[in-house]
Amino acid sequence: MAAAWVRLCALVLIGVSSGAALAKDKTAIVVGGGLAGLTAAYELQSKGWQVTLLEAKAGMGGRSGLATSEWIGNSKAQPVLNQYLEQFKVGTLPAPEFVRNPGYLIDGEYFSATDLTSKQPATAEALKRFEKTLDDLARSIDDPLNPAANSTLFALDQMTVSTWLDKLQLPATARQLVNQQIRTRYDEPSRLSLLYFAQQSRVYRNVSDRDLRAARLPGGSPVLAQAFVKQLKTIKTSSPVTAIVQDKDGVTVKVGGVGYQADYLVMAVPLRALAKIQMTPGLDGQHLAALKGTNYGWRDQLMLKFKNPVWESRARMSGEIFSNTGLGMLWIEPALKGGANVVINLSGDNARLLQAFGDKQMVDQVLIRLHAFYPQARGAFTGYEIRRYSTDAGMGGAYLAYGPGQISKYWRLWERPVQRIAFAGEHTDALYPGTLEGALRSGQRAAGQVQDLAAGKSFDPAKAASVAAAAATGAAGVAAAKDKGGFFSNLFGGSSDKAPAKAEPVKVEQAKQDKPGFFSRLFGGGDQPEVKAAPITKAEEVAPVPVPAPAPVVPAPVAKDEPVKPAVTKPAQAKPAAKQAHKPAAKPAPVKKATAKSEPAKKPVVNSQAKAG
Repeated sequence: MAAAWVRLCALVLIGVSSGAALAKDKTAIVVGGGLAGLTAAYELQSKGWQVTLLEAKAGMGGRSGLATSEWIGNSKAQPVLNQYLEQFKVGTLPAPEFVRNPGYLIDGEYFSATDLTSKQPATAEALKRFEKTLDDLARSIDDPLNPAANSTLFALDQMTVSTWLDKLQLPATARQLVNQQIRTRYDEPSRLSLLYFAQQSRVYRNVSDRDLRAARLPGGSPVLAQAFVKQLKTIKTSSPVTAIVQDKDGVTVKVGGVGYQADYLVMAVPLRALAKIQMTPGLDGQHLAALKGTNYGWRDQLMLKFKNPVWESRARMSGEIFSNTGLGMLWIEPALKGGANVVINLSGDNARLLQAFGDKQMVDQVLIRLHAFYPQARGAFTGYEIRRYSTDAGMGGAYLAYGPGQISKYWRLWERPVQRIAFAGEHTDALYPGTLEGALRSGQRAAGQVQDLAAGKSFDPAKAASVAAAAATGAAGVAAAKDKGGFFSNLFGGSSDKAPAKAEPVKVEQAKQDKPGFFSRLFGGGDQPEVKAAPITKAEEVAPVPVPAPAPVVPAPVAKDEPVKPAVTKPAQAKPAAKQAHKPAAKPAPVKKATAKSEPAKKPVVNSQAKAG
């Protein structure tokens, strides 16, 4: 009996030790020490994986902002962010009421939202009209995860936001403020896909300003990054990855002359940085095109430091402040050690124009403008910090901002693993790109995918319906919709010259003239009689753009611990494009005798970007 008990205990101990060894043998490398990479590393380590995090720079946190006390959303607006703040016991402070609405700095005068309504009613009314039409456009998207669900929505991806704004015919000041708002959050309106703008507006449609600015995070997002860092066991900074080799046994990552081996890899770097890493086997054509062609918003972020808030003498500047004089979006916040800071986001073409300036010159240009509004600014100025995301070789921009035609080509492309590599980063999150929430969500998803790969799950390749075929279907749907009138005749302010096959009763036609259609009101049209629109048939709808994925992965044997140098091959030619082309990926098929009134809006006579400064 005693012998049997000893054997049983031995078997139990063997089983426990084998399970521990199995958990210990699961290895992963995470490339990129931003919040997405930190999240992926933390989640994998918490599941028993051995994780090595490689970061090219000397510090962690990636594109964490300069703000010393960022305003963050509540659990409704940013649930994952709040989950980690609570988990790591990172303290926040409730947001005061006065920061929850935007303000405006117009021609040297500060206006709250209430002031604008009473002192500049035409501008306030135009901003409300813009918000209403944008809300209507967002409401036309049923599923923000599938924005190009049919040919009509697909066509929005071929338009720029600037073209749509031209149709609204906003007064000059309102247009400048709207341009500033859009370029701050995304990129220049002339470089931004209208479908992407509408999709993002749909995501936040039921989220109020109160939800988005519910609390203050003292120290900003770097505080959260450091909370992750404290949890991780193996981090190697100043370790730029130059090459990655995948084979049936695992992944080898090369940093200079050192090779790191693991079973799986999470790639959590911006697309421009990924383009500089040699991969064997190489990425397919669609992924390579996305590396070069995906638009990133441009942003230079400055923090001007003052010993006292000089602006309080004239008006209590607070919250997001949009200027019509080239100052970008300003954010006023208390400094951690007394005084006050002004964080300024110079975005879009404003940031591009200032690339020729040195840091000190750029700060002087901004300070000159601020001093014109607040003459005590120079006397109270104590210093500055600056970050140039757009010219940083490892970033190539501030955040994802799909240009015209790019959703049609690259939508959710990076959500699928490629063999043993899962991708993370704000650019891989379809709902919250460009945000802390999106970065954290993507890290969680990538960690889950690595575990699925290790468990033998395959991410099957998408079927062979090409993007070009989808674009052709979309173009055919656009042409058909133009012929039939309705959505696209209203969308572009025109109608078909062709006579309808069957004449509509006069009473119906008159009723339609009296009551403009949805997109007629949306795009400022509706002056011309409309032809009754036939419903779009299922044949005209465009299926979601397929995303290729790797073949099933065969579980690999345990990787060796010794560093291994990967095979050296020539670097892939995947340099990021300096400027994003504005041409759509697929133009609507021409329709004879109907194009004169069915084309997209003409280019503005006056350059609105120059007005916005």
